[in-house]
Amino acid sequence: MKSGFLDKLIERLGRVGPEEVQNYLLRLAQEKGLIETVFNAIQEGIIVSDGDGRITYVNDAACELFGFEAERSIGKRLDERVRGLDWSALSSSSGPISRDMEIFYPANKFINFYIVPLLMEHRAKGGRARRSAEQVGYAMILRDITETRRSTEKTIESERLNALTLLAAGVAHEIGNPLNSLHIHLQLMERQVREFDGRVAAQLQESIDIARSEISRLDSIVTQFLSAIRPSKPQLHSENVNAIVHAAVRFFAAEIEDRDIVVEQELRSDLPLLELDSDQMKQAFYNVIKNSFEAMKRHGVLHIRTDMEERHVLVSFTDTGGGMSAETLSRVFEPYYTTKPAGSGLGLLIVRRIVREHGGELAVESHEGKGLTLTIRLPHANPRIRMLEAGKTYENELPGD
Repeated sequence: MKSGFLDKLIERLGRVGPEEVQNYLLRLAQEKGLIETVFNAIQEGIIVSDGDGRITYVNDAACELFGFEAERSIGKRLDERVRGLDWSALSSSSGPISRDMEIFYPANKFINFYIVPLLMEHRAKGGRARRSAEQVGYAMILRDITETRRSTEKTIESERLNALTLLAAGVAHEIGNPLNSLHIHLQLMERQVREFDGRVAAQLQESIDIARSEISRLDSIVTQFLSAIRPSKPQLHSENVNAIVHAAVRFFAAEIEDRDIVVEQELRSDLPLLELDSDQMKQAFYNVIKNSFEAMKRHGVLHIRTDMEERHVLVSFTDTGGGMSAETLSRVFEPYYTTKPAGSGLGLLIVRRIVREHGGELAVESHEGKGLTLTIRLPHANPRIRMLEAGKTYENELPGD
């Protein structure tokens, strides 16, 4: 709307004749349509409300972010249309407020919510403005900061993982020295056992064998932990992902029987061979299955499914456990974050590290009380180029191309 148009119209209201009213209304409608067209072309979401938070205008970008229709939202309170929005906190200040928020529906995104009060100046006779102004509503600008936020989170995660790797290496070194000492002393004890008679020697030898076995097991655990937590390069070979799933399930055979858990396997038979490090991927599947079993306790059902998309093979694990709340789900990949009394908070972090080293990604879907689904997406095609749609321009094009 042109600057000063409304001011001039207000000044002339007393002199406007009936024949001019229609022309002014038409012009106002045109100006309103122009503003709406401009606002709908803006990528940022824009919402205008009255003083009570009832929506008076919303553009297309805001509707897309929050997943509602403009026509059905006009006149409704914003906190009624967006569940979880703390309107009282946002509208408590007399000045602008900027808050970052996470949206879970219709898509998981992070937005910056900027809200500023709208003030209307009161006019005295002669058109002079009074010093006091009345607050008539709020203007809100919503900016999608998902990529920026996730980029920052990846950087923080990388720094945490590096610190975790250094810590793990130090702990492994401190554990390794006593293990070597114990192994040496067992050898000395084994030599001395030969001086005893047959029965006593047999009993002592059995105890030594058990101790040596436990030391070897502990050494293996430390070695596997280090190999899983360190960002080592996978040794890739052509592998059948279904065979790796079978091997992972067989590993838990005794626990499956003990807990009376049902493991359903819906494995697609025509999957292509994938370039994988079978040991690392087996470790990833172990961690996922173990988490599912711990979530279900006893008598649960774990459904493992493999499928294929155009460029990815999918391996999904769906359990009948207690699921996760939205807050827990948002922190599930944080190092040391766990809801289990004896959990380390490293299981899914290691899984994601392994999957990403293979060029894949994983997603977690859950509703509290309704179980959880974790899906691993592994690439089965490695094209040299990607054809782009005609008629589009991209920011990475070189000048002059």
